[in-house]
Amino acid sequence: MSTDQTDDPRFAAVEQLEWFGLSGYAARTFVALASLGTGTARAISEVSEVPRTRVYDAIDELHDWGLVDIQQSSPKEFWAISAETVGRTFEHEFQQHANRLRTALDDLEPVDHRAEQRGVWTVDGETAITTRILEFFEGADDEIVYMTVEELLTEEILEGLAAAADRGVSIKLGGVSQPVQDRIQDVIPEATLFESLWVWSETAAGRLMMVDGTQTLVSARVTDAAATPASPRSETAIWGMGNSNSLVVILRAIFTWRLEAVTSE
Repeated sequence: MSTDQTDDPRFAAVEQLEWFGLSGYAARTFVALASLGTGTARAISEVSEVPRTRVYDAIDELHDWGLVDIQQSSPKEFWAISAETVGRTFEHEFQQHANRLRTALDDLEPVDHRAEQRGVWTVDGETAITTRILEFFEGADDEIVYMTVEELLTEEILEGLAAAADRGVSIKLGGVSQPVQDRIQDVIPEATLFESLWVWSETAAGRLMMVDGTQTLVSARVTDAAATPASPRSETAIWGMGNSNSLVVILRAIFTWRLEAVTSE
């Protein structure tokens, strides 16, 4: 039998509640109360191992969050709201914070943030690289050229490409196997598919991207078996922006040559 605490729903619930900002005592108190349905401070203390004197402080914190109701009896009884309502409460709280953060950062962002960028920039980890690529896709006006290996062509990437195609952006995809090409054409029938310059499966290549001829990104995969999509070791990339950016100039020349060759075949 596994002894990993992460398999324990109580541990998982406490961990997530603390992530959302509840104190340790409040998180443990709520989890205990959720398992009881209703309970007194004594019953909660016995289940949660939170000192009885601290249960009352925890209840006050939970009550401020709207997570528990209090019955004014003797002794007082406490009632935990449902899991579904808890989920909605924290989703709303998270969304509010995310919206406030976005607004504040938008106000701070310089006007020429997306103008010419000198040099190249690095980003590590499959998740972070995918986020950056999707951001470039969202800003595309005319053309996206994208080459990748099969395992990195995720549903998220396909959705981003499809959304760009719906806006009238030309989509050109390369470096994928026939089954994946078939999948792409099901989602984006108007996409142009072309063969890559080499067999990607035999290299550590990850992705090559060009958007509107002014934004480029190139990545390499890490073959370490311990690497995960969220790990900085799983994939590393460099990107550049601007007509005269060195990385843009090089990749634009490669893509232009390759696409012209495909057109003339």
